[in-house]
Amino acid sequence: MSALDSTYITDGGMETELIFEQGFELPEFASFPLLDDPAGREALHAYYQPYLEIARRYGVGIILDAPTWRASRDWGEKLGYSPEALEDVNRRGVALIQELKQDAAGNPEVVVCGCVGPRGDAYRVDNAMTAEEAERYHSVQVGTLAGAGAEVISALTLTYAEEAIGIARAAKNTAMPVVISFTVETDGRLPSGQSIGEAIEQVDAEAAAAPEYFMINCAHPEHFAGELQPAPWLDRLRGLRANASSKSHEELDESSELDPGDPDALAADYRELRERVPSLAVFGGCCGTGHRHIEAICAAVTR
Repeated sequence: MSALDSTYITDGGMETELIFEQGFELPEFASFPLLDDPAGREALHAYYQPYLEIARRYGVGIILDAPTWRASRDWGEKLGYSPEALEDVNRRGVALIQELKQDAAGNPEVVVCGCVGPRGDAYRVDNAMTAEEAERYHSVQVGTLAGAGAEVISALTLTYAEEAIGIARAAKNTAMPVVISFTVETDGRLPSGQSIGEAIEQVDAEAAAAPEYFMINCAHPEHFAGELQPAPWLDRLRGLRANASSKSHEELDESSELDPGDPDALAADYRELRERVPSLAVFGGCCGTGHRHIEAICAAVTR
């Protein structure tokens, strides 16, 4: 997987699909509490199945995130989880993906990914940490995911470089490969104001070990396509998990309805970006996307 010499897909927007399509309430936008309820765990298991089938049908690998994006200390405390309970639910999140991998029996290839998210809001920089503070904060969850058997750590929806550096350092401390994914605003820049290229270069320069690769997630291609111009850092960008909607983060945050966008138009955007950025090898979705979007994207990038 680390070489990424073939195409991989991911799932789509887990939380938005569970909330808007399946009717679950997810306080703090956290899916990990579903692991504590038999019906919730069954829903999570069922959620992944269409994506596994898409990967099988198109002959590509699939990187599956454990439902642990919000399962770090501050979010856990807000949801009433003790440190011990939070450690347990992180382990069970990885175990769920391991079960799916075992059931797949190599078809498709499944990469078990321990997913971490930002300490603060995923759409803005609030209570920004130094890289050292971020390393201390994220080390507990990263260590738990590594100990549970995750094959890679994926940090999604990061808004500034220092938190990414801290997560990369925490992963190095557990000898885990790590993937860093930034989100951007409608102007193509991180919520911190930094450009994608500047953030990638800073992480590569200041992390104790460079991440496996970088991604962009939780933004529509029209927001960041113009930023993907030839430059040395562009080769470090290997994956995209775009939103279905072209709305801004603020508009999405205030919306009470799902905006699914146009799956075929989104797939066309992905194909155009893959042609322009040959390093891209991982294709998935974020808010508002479901298996219809991922199938359209997979078809477009594997033609």
